Amino acid sequence: MDAETGITGTRPMAPTGVPGLDDVLSGGLTQGNLFLLEGEPGTGKTTIALRFLLAGAETGEQGLYITLSETEQELRSGAASHGWRLNDKIEVFEVVPPESLLDADQQQSLLYSSDLELGETTRLILGAFERVKPKRVVLDSLSEIRLLAQSSLRYRRQVLAFKHYFSRHGATVLLLDDLTSDAADKTVHSVAHGVIKLEELAPDYGAERRRLRVAKYRGHAIRGGYHDFSIKKGGISVFPRLVASEHRTKFERRQIASGVAELDALLGGGVEQGSSTLVLGPAGTGKSTFVLQFIAAAIARGEKAALFVFDEELGLLFDRTLAMGFDLEAMRDAGKLLIEQVDAAELSPGEFAHRVRERVDHAQAKTVAIDSLNGYQAAMPQENALVLHIHELLQYLNRQGATTFLTVAQHGLVGDMKAPVDVTYLADTVILLRYFEALGRVRRAVSIIKKRTGHHEESIREFRIGQSGLILGAPLDDFQGVLRGVPTFVGTTGPLLTPGAAGNEPH
Repeated sequence: MDAETGITGTRPMAPTGVPGLDDVLSGGLTQGNLFLLEGEPGTGKTTIALRFLLAGAETGEQGLYITLSETEQELRSGAASHGWRLNDKIEVFEVVPPESLLDADQQQSLLYSSDLELGETTRLILGAFERVKPKRVVLDSLSEIRLLAQSSLRYRRQVLAFKHYFSRHGATVLLLDDLTSDAADKTVHSVAHGVIKLEELAPDYGAERRRLRVAKYRGHAIRGGYHDFSIKKGGISVFPRLVASEHRTKFERRQIASGVAELDALLGGGVEQGSSTLVLGPAGTGKSTFVLQFIAAAIARGEKAALFVFDEELGLLFDRTLAMGFDLEAMRDAGKLLIEQVDAAELSPGEFAHRVRERVDHAQAKTVAIDSLNGYQAAMPQENALVLHIHELLQYLNRQGATTFLTVAQHGLVGDMKAPVDVTYLADTVILLRYFEALGRVRRAVSIIKKRTGHHEESIREFRIGQSGLILGAPLDDFQGVLRGVPTFVGTTGPLLTPGAAGNEPH
């Protein structure tokens, strides 16, 4: 039973064979019914239809592709571009109007040629069905039938006739509609057993984004909402919308240490497993370094970690962090660190969530880092649900027992600063980094402004980044106004870190 609809499907299913789509459809298409797949040209209807027939052929079911818009050669070339071969279990029937109907000397004056063409086209389609006797049928496309019918009444009756005819023979039918003749025509929506809508979005910058939605499915559970999908060599991959409440794993919560005693003391012993930590601060303060410290500690414990990098080129990251004692390249080569460069302009939110799930579900990564949310936001141009995406992703990771680290770069260097997206209320722990000036030097400070699980120090500590990684000093009890950037010294002996000490070189 589906949690969203409360409906349980009972009829045998015909899997589509499209990765992720059968999850959205809760198994596939119910056998013996007629379904509508609609979308503008280029949204992937033909690719899904071909994969639907190939999935049937793999189980020995005969398939029939009836094309009124593309030639057989175009279909076979399209299939070959994905590495598919249409075998003898899939017949392509190209409906070509009889030459007599196109010859002006042969046209009858009492009937429009479209009347003759519709009848002849229907006869050819049913004749091909009788000859092949398929279990799966694709009719491409309804736009041609709509134009030949000329009126909504004739069009509806023709589609109903197809529906009853194919149903009597137990065939599962996929009707394609490219919406080129009348995008507002919803005639088939009430006739079809189910309707799948494909959309293509063109952001101001970057590659096109595609998504689908199951608008209707009679008597069967479906996963509602929009689901991102991509078309690449090998076919279509659908990325079902992540619903965190559907994923829960039992695990024992324990404190995760960073390996730096002063940082762990600041955190009250560390962070909780299965919690999320947000590292917040202006550019250059060392947000990535704090995250890498926890990743290195996790790998030292024998665990796997996953790092998704939006903002920095991997080669530069490897060289930069090696000087701080983090050999990320060696960790990756050993299979302990799963690191991925994310191109924000080419990735949809659904595909990114899918990649994160793969690292946690299949690779068993227990520490996940996203650097940074600024880059993640850039991957979602014209998206209004960024916080909801992050919420579901964090909830899913927490319920899987994965410890998550996020970074956000704030605008500004000192004083009042703002973040492009406020997710502090979503994170379980918030680590705040700041620049401050003291004794003629620009220094860095760290504090914990939030921790849901357990106590933490309320102090502010100075830190440096050197060849041995993070170095934290004692609490800055003798200073006031550190977070504003220009503190006032109110003590007698300041606990500042000594400049130029071994391993304390500025980063």
